[in-house]
Parts: sequence; C-alpha cells; structure tokens
Amino acid sequence: MFRLTTPDDTPALLKLTADTGFFSTADIDILREVLDDYPSAAETEGHRCITAENADRLIGFAYCAPVAMSDRTWYLWWIVVGKESQKSGLGTRLLKHVEEIVRAAAGRVVFLETSSLPLYEPTRRFYAKNGYEIAAVLKDYYADDHDMVVFRKRLTVSIERIE
Repeated sequence: MFRLTTPDDTPALLKLTADTGFFSTADIDILREVLDDYPSAAETEGHRCITAENADRLIGFAYCAPVAMSDRTWYLWWIVVGKESQKSGLGTRLLKHVEEIVRAAAGRVVFLETSSLPLYEPTRRFYAKNGYEIAAVLKDYYADDHDMVVFRKRLTVSIERIE
C-alpha cells in the first residue's frame, strides 16, 4: 500500500535507507533534513513523499518535487526499497506511482540522478528498464572518477498545433 509520508515515518525511513548499503552517512543526514522539511515543502512547494508499507511495516519510499524555474519539470530525489523487498517489483511500482503523481500535476518530464560506480549498475539498469534514458554524465561530480549519471523520462507528448 502507498500513502503520503508522515513525520512519524522518518526514523524508520532513515533506517531502511541506511540498511540498503547504497547511501553514505552524509546521505542519511541529508535525507533526515529533507524529511524534517517535507511537511512545509509539500504545502508550499508541491513536494511529494510516498511511503510503501506492508502489514504496518515500512518497506520503501519515493520523494519527488517540481523543479523551480522550469515548465512542468519534476525531479525524483529519492527512491528507496528495503533490502527484503528488493527485486519484488516494488521499485517499479513506486516509480510508476511517482509518474502518476507527476502526470496528475500536469508534469511533462522527470529527471533523476545516480552514481556511475559499479555498485549502482543495477540501479542504472532499473531506470533504463523503466523507460528512462541517460540525459547527461557529469564527470567527476561526486569525486574524482565518480560521475553523476542523469536520467530523464518524458511523460507527455507535446502535440504542436498545425495552423
């Protein structure tokens, strides 16, 4: 089941994220700040955080937001699936749910980023399998020899008016 994230979810979501082994301590600290700010950002800036739960246990979440100074562009900042739920299709369902949120808000494109390190190869394959294409690779972004890989997916087709 998917539902909007509440402040009470923060400790469990931080633990879930840390336990995946994909995120550094600094990443978890940033996530804590993001989740602490979420209620205000949701109200004033349209941010959305969706939590997945099964039998009252949190098993994943996704956090997306519209991009300021853009025309209906959204960014997927976080998508996390707990270790026990990985390879179950939950990640795909969360991603599709984010896309539904963006479409409902008349969004036209979603961007996201991930790492170029070998650890993240399954993550990059996951995005490609779900219709995301590499839009850019920012060399040495995170550190020397650690690139940022930016993906995008167009959600709507622009139909130009013929006159």
